[in-house]
Amino acid sequence: MSIELIFMCRQQAKGFRRQTCTTAGKWCILNYMSEQETSSETNGQESLANFVRNKIPNEETIYDLAELFKVFGDSTRTKILSCLEVKDLYVGEIAEILNMSISAVSHQLRVLRNAKLVRGTKEGKEVKYALDDNHVMMIIECGLSHLKENDEHNE
Repeated sequence: MSIELIFMCRQQAKGFRRQTCTTAGKWCILNYMSEQETSSETNGQESLANFVRNKIPNEETIYDLAELFKVFGDSTRTKILSCLEVKDLYVGEIAEILNMSISAVSHQLRVLRNAKLVRGTKEGKEVKYALDDNHVMMIIECGLSHLKENDEHNE
């Protein structure tokens, strides 16, 4: 399956869509509801507002998702993640690639570790960093795909 990011989006003409992915051998769900299905489900006792409320993630999940996207909101962290998408690297290597100080890179790696986006593996006296799992790469790829899609629409 090519859809590789868990997200919920509202499409005006097509109703509501919840898309999930397959990663690391885990099967996920693609649940699509057409406009007709949406309106037929809301014709009964349940109002449209209640119908939608029951389909969206709870407050805690929404908060956690917003916090995750805040981490991606910093261009330096996004550059670090992009480097780690290519190859696992030591702090000094990342600093050299991005022309940054080791302490600045270390600070950003700490933020990324706390968000569980990267993991470090001790190798002797140094720590080699890698993306925590495939989801991180998929989030970046989906973002890049979205940007490319917007660029194509603007041409």
